[in-house]
Amino acid sequence: MEKISSRKNTYIRHVRELAVNGAYRAGRGEYLCDGVKTLKEALRFGAAVRSVLWKDRAGEVPGLSGAEQYLAPAALFDYASPMKNSPGPLFTVKIPAADPAAPIANALVLESVQDPGNVGTVIRTANAFGLSAVILTGDCADLYNPKTVRASMGAIFRQRVLHVPREELPALLEKNSLPLYGAALSDRAEDLRKVPVKRAAVAVGSEGSGLSRELLDLCAGQIIIPMGPDSESLNAAVAAAVIMWEMAR
Repeated sequence: MEKISSRKNTYIRHVRELAVNGAYRAGRGEYLCDGVKTLKEALRFGAAVRSVLWKDRAGEVPGLSGAEQYLAPAALFDYASPMKNSPGPLFTVKIPAADPAAPIANALVLESVQDPGNVGTVIRTANAFGLSAVILTGDCADLYNPKTVRASMGAIFRQRVLHVPREELPALLEKNSLPLYGAALSDRAEDLRKVPVKRAAVAVGSEGSGLSRELLDLCAGQIIIPMGPDSESLNAAVAAAVIMWEMAR
């Protein structure tokens, strides 16, 4: 195990870049995670853990024989970590290859939801409710942003997530015989409870902007979550959770 003492160390620089640079993550084909519990989840569900950075002293986690391991003092670890006051470890995971050809039984589509906490929460909720896929389209937060990963609470290792450009979405859904419904505050929207969404794809946009006109034009219909008369909207992750509950019933 290599002991690191300098901020100029190549691995420390690599970890810091993974934390903040999406293009770097994509180019290197790996992303950064945090915490012993998440590390155990990654190993349990077959994620390819490439390296581990321990804080002050190394822990004992079975299954790490193939990963490079490093040790850094607390101050240097905190310098490398994107999380405040993390007990560690930090670890890197290979970005898995997507399989768009695999069948999709139902899906939650997120369009331009830019908050990584919301995206991670949706992935966690989708996994809890057994959804076949989460589809990210438009300008969504990076799936492998450390905040997205942390908010997923390990579900990122279990839940199928696809990046699909909006113009390719109709072909993917048609291939899987899935109608698309859009969550929208409009006169055309039907009560979610009255729409057959169990075998469908439902799109949710950002709380501020909602779904784009281009995506709404692709929808077979629009749905709305019934709310009290004084309520205008729900947080995107909360709205997605309600919709996924209905899809899973």
